[in-house]
Amino acid sequence: MSRSEGKRAVVLSSGGLDSTTAMAIAKSEGYDIYSLSFRYGQRHGLELKAAQQVARKLDARKHLVIDIDLAKIGGSALTDDIDVPKAKTYKEMEKEIPVTYVPARNTIFLSCALAWAEVLGSSDIFIGVNAIDYSGYPDCRPEYVEAFEHMANLATKAGVEGKTKIRIRTPLIRMTKAQIIQRGIELGVDYAITLSCYDPSPDGKACAQCDSCLLRKKGFKKAGVPDPTAYIGR
Repeated sequence: MSRSEGKRAVVLSSGGLDSTTAMAIAKSEGYDIYSLSFRYGQRHGLELKAAQQVARKLDARKHLVIDIDLAKIGGSALTDDIDVPKAKTYKEMEKEIPVTYVPARNTIFLSCALAWAEVLGSSDIFIGVNAIDYSGYPDCRPEYVEAFEHMANLATKAGVEGKTKIRIRTPLIRMTKAQIIQRGIELGVDYAITLSCYDPSPDGKACAQCDSCLLRKKGFKKAGVPDPTAYIGR
């Protein structure tokens, strides 16, 4: 089958570790990659630069960036004038949903991915959510994903006509961060080009202290893989 005739997958990409691994898995399964990112009023635009690099590195057919200004809604340390929590313990991370949770973000992003998938004639949407080593976001849980998939097949022309059954693919959802990294290394992922930090420096260095950085560092350590991340002070 020629590349132009391949099966298509929409892959949500933040330029971070998880979404990049999910994209590499989709590519390994033979999909043509359609990478989707968002300029949503987040604290920094560095993640979009990382997502662009990832899309190029993984030979995406297209990298689409959609503007949705969630800063107008606020309510999150990533979109509002709220400090990003730093230096929390892993037990503290498990106690409550953190202020870095962006209200309804995955629902909004998946809805856009659903629209693009329908136009592309794609039945598969990949998202790098994880329900083990994560910050406790409600829209990363298996039951949420199952509910969205059910809704997606009720809400689209392709689904109602039975032409395409939409699948929300979550290959990382039951993996530890170390397992995710190990899988990515097997697939040749260059984690040096990814950015997971919630509050990086202007020159793109990770803060090393936010929840995302701490989970990333823990993952590399447990995986026994050198961490290529450029951290502040390193």
